[in-house]
Amino acid sequence: MLLIPAIDLKDGHCVRLKQGDMDLATVFSEDPADMALHWLKKGARRLHLVDLNGAFAGKPKNEEAIKSILTAVQDYAEENGIDEIPVQLGGGVRDLDTIERYLDAGISYIIVGTAAVKNPGFLHDACGAFPGHIIVGLDAKDGKVATDGWSKMSGHEVIDLAKKFEGYGVESIIYTDIGRDGMMGGVNIDATVKLAQAVRIPIIASGGVHNLADVEALCAVQDEGIEGVICGRSIYEGTLDLASAQERADELTEGADA
Repeated sequence: MLLIPAIDLKDGHCVRLKQGDMDLATVFSEDPADMALHWLKKGARRLHLVDLNGAFAGKPKNEEAIKSILTAVQDYAEENGIDEIPVQLGGGVRDLDTIERYLDAGISYIIVGTAAVKNPGFLHDACGAFPGHIIVGLDAKDGKVATDGWSKMSGHEVIDLAKKFEGYGVESIIYTDIGRDGMMGGVNIDATVKLAQAVRIPIIASGGVHNLADVEALCAVQDEGIEGVICGRSIYEGTLDLASAQERADELTEGADA
């Protein structure tokens, strides 16, 4: 079970939002690259980046900060003899040229969210052009998918879309319960397991992680197809210690993701 620190970028800074509200942003660092290094030193094996401005604008807005993070990650990996530290990125990805540019810069996985729901043809093309590099982000409330930075609700059922996108060839699915994101009220285990059971590709849980009990609860259902969990406010505010939580997850899952 991978614990994946989230680095949400707004105006070049590392922030966290509550329930996706840009007006409820807490700035945690003025230096995103330094924050990335902090989590790597705490034992992170993968990083989750979100261009928040890009998600709302529909095009990349924090490329400079993203490049600085990638440089820091690559330097850290070389210094420590690590072959690769995957970095996944979402927010504002709406065309194949943007995907290609990010992959060339060193991003490992591109997360397609709103564009996947609104323009499934684009997602299909992306999976064909960049196999193994496309992750779909499905953000949902009460089983229905939300789009546009969570500001709009679609009529689509999460499981229906997940099955459809699995057929396109997406690498994995990030499932976020937007009613819980940034609120540290606990992961929606039941909904996450239900989704994982419906598809064969891995699910990455997101939204609501508060403490070690949430991590342990996810480890208990890892075999259903849940490969990781994105950690945000909990690790920034200290209710979850990333290093000890990853150690515990490794113990519970016998280091399967090491």
